[in-house]
Amino acid sequence: MTIPTESVPDFAVNLRPRSWKGYTALILAWQVAASVCFYAIYAVTPFIRVQFGMSTTAVGFVLTALMLGYTVCVVPVGRLIDRYGEGRVLVVGLIGLGTTTVLVVVVPSYPVLLAVVAVLGAFYATAIPGTNKAVFNAIPEERLNVSMGVKQMGVTAGSGLSSLLVPLSASHVGWEIAFLGAGVVAAAGTVGFRACYDTAGSNTDDSGTSLRTHLGDSEYVVLVAAGFFLGAGLFTTVGYTILYVNDGIGASPVFAGITLAAAQATGSVGRIGFGWIADNSFNTVTPATLSLLALQAGLSAVLFAAIPFVETPLAALLLFALLGAFILGFTGIYYSCIGSIVPRDGIGSATAGGQLALNSGALVAPPTFGYLVDGRGYDTAWTLLACAAFIALVLILFLLARRRVDRR
Repeated sequence: MTIPTESVPDFAVNLRPRSWKGYTALILAWQVAASVCFYAIYAVTPFIRVQFGMSTTAVGFVLTALMLGYTVCVVPVGRLIDRYGEGRVLVVGLIGLGTTTVLVVVVPSYPVLLAVVAVLGAFYATAIPGTNKAVFNAIPEERLNVSMGVKQMGVTAGSGLSSLLVPLSASHVGWEIAFLGAGVVAAAGTVGFRACYDTAGSNTDDSGTSLRTHLGDSEYVVLVAAGFFLGAGLFTTVGYTILYVNDGIGASPVFAGITLAAAQATGSVGRIGFGWIADNSFNTVTPATLSLLALQAGLSAVLFAAIPFVETPLAALLLFALLGAFILGFTGIYYSCIGSIVPRDGIGSATAGGQLALNSGALVAPPTFGYLVDGRGYDTAWTLLACAAFIALVLILFLLARRRVDRR
């Protein structure tokens, strides 16, 4: 364990986990609380569309505003985490997420909504580089992939909770109550994390490693390029599953929320399962993660292409549950792969760059998807995502082929 504990009160040290499993659970809890706040925006889209009289394209721009705030801040936050440590940054991030989630409840107009969700996205920029660095600091290498998968399960768990609770709340007491509840979850998570994690002693890096340094590595560049196309599929799936199952299939909003929650649940299983496979079935880390990432991209492309042929709510539920294991389950392997090809002291900036690639795909794809839905229908829009996943597959296979050539 590399997280130091000196110069802190004895009672705080006693609260801290004493094994890698304990640290994994603590980081997972932070990620769940943060993701409940962030993904509540995705789950509320059917209700704010009615409240503000938005088109499907306008809904896409709400998601773009959320991702824009996230994307603009993720690289600077990653560098700050490498330089000053992840602990304090994660505490500040969760406070900001809880506060802005509550503010969504009182926004008076569509432009103000865009501004508030952009700020919410900016605070969520602390999540991936901060929790990834915490994992690489605290977890032994032989458990790294499965721990990363468990941590990433917090994203799907938080999103799944939002997908279930926001529609249920809207049906009974109003979606605003769910958002206030998310603020309470963030407050509780902040207190727990601050008490149990050594925010003063987080590992830091003074070597000057930055995203620019990583961009000199061609393998890193190709990998994050694949991340762009996978991110387009991931975030668009999360953003439009509820609308599609509600509008395109004709299911109720609650059933549509259950469908997205099912996809998130299988995404959690995929993140842990593929991490376990990487830790236990391969002798070297990078070929393992690349091979598994290629499998996830290829099967995602096939399943995206199958969506236009779905006609019933039950079939949609089953297909999206299967799709979730791959397009929502790839991120743990993706970040482990990044960590295996960059220096350990630059994990924060490297994974921030990887997240920037995912977010960039998310900035472009949701409004494009919405535009295609409005103009040509859902069939064309889902085919676009199938093509994006296929391009990611080609890039990952190129990296695998290059590594095999280099070994010769």
